[in-house]
Amino acid sequence: MHFQLKTPVALIIFNRPETTSRVFEEIRKARPPVLLMVADGPRPNHSNDVEQCAKARAIVEQVDWDCQIRKNYLDVNLGCRRRVSSGLDWVFSEVEEAIVLEDDCLPHPTFFQFCEELLQKYRDDDRIGHIGGVNFQFGRRRGPYSYYFSRYTHIWGWASWRRAWNEYDPNLALWPKFKKEKRLRDFLGAPSLVGYWTNIFEKVYQHQIDTWDYQWTFHCWTRNRLAIIPNTNLISNIGFGEDATHTVRKDKFHGMETEPVIFPLFHPPSVSRDSVADRYTETDHHGLRFPVNVMYQFKSLFYGM
Repeated sequence: MHFQLKTPVALIIFNRPETTSRVFEEIRKARPPVLLMVADGPRPNHSNDVEQCAKARAIVEQVDWDCQIRKNYLDVNLGCRRRVSSGLDWVFSEVEEAIVLEDDCLPHPTFFQFCEELLQKYRDDDRIGHIGGVNFQFGRRRGPYSYYFSRYTHIWGWASWRRAWNEYDPNLALWPKFKKEKRLRDFLGAPSLVGYWTNIFEKVYQHQIDTWDYQWTFHCWTRNRLAIIPNTNLISNIGFGEDATHTVRKDKFHGMETEPVIFPLFHPPSVSRDSVADRYTETDHHGLRFPVNVMYQFKSLFYGM
């Protein structure tokens, strides 16, 4: 039976019409009934931005299916933290749930059905805050099911609900209290992890990192929410390169191969975090080594965690 997508899709764009076009083509195949477009404005000292931003925005004019297009475009540039966070505030004020793609996250066609079915299944389950599309296990299958549960909210293609996004704070106002109460130590346990994430959250709080996604991780952690990770990789990041905001240098995470998820989905019998998968993410993706990493052990002591 042919799958008909019913869930709104949000596409976050900026100044890369080439990658935007490829991602949009996969959205066009999925034919969402609502397409929410979020765009930052051109940077004042970048001469090509006006033209490139205009080209990226023009791609939405290729919509050739029955679709309600809603736009949240800016004429000025806010940067990654403020533009993505304010854009997602707008998305979740418009719709109760959404599938979210950025202009460099190329989805496998089955990504959309995967998200939609799990958005419905866990809609009222506050233990779940995030449905991810990318898998960083590099072929290591975690259990016999279609997906597993993780503490990590990978944002290369994801989906969530208004009820989960509610009270998200890009400025991490809760961080000083969270740090003072040593909540990370209780939550993460290992000193290496505590030091690693303390260092990140402190830099975000001090506005030394222009991003929005660490705050989403923090938001889910403060509410003890888990993320869903597919057991096959459904997203390929095609945006690595000199024109990227963060992923400037190509590495093994660039252009990862995707493969389909098989339907009907095979659901885990209970909601419990896969600690083995998370430990692999911590060592391979974040570069931590256990039982201790001296640098981050020191940071955890320095920040009083």
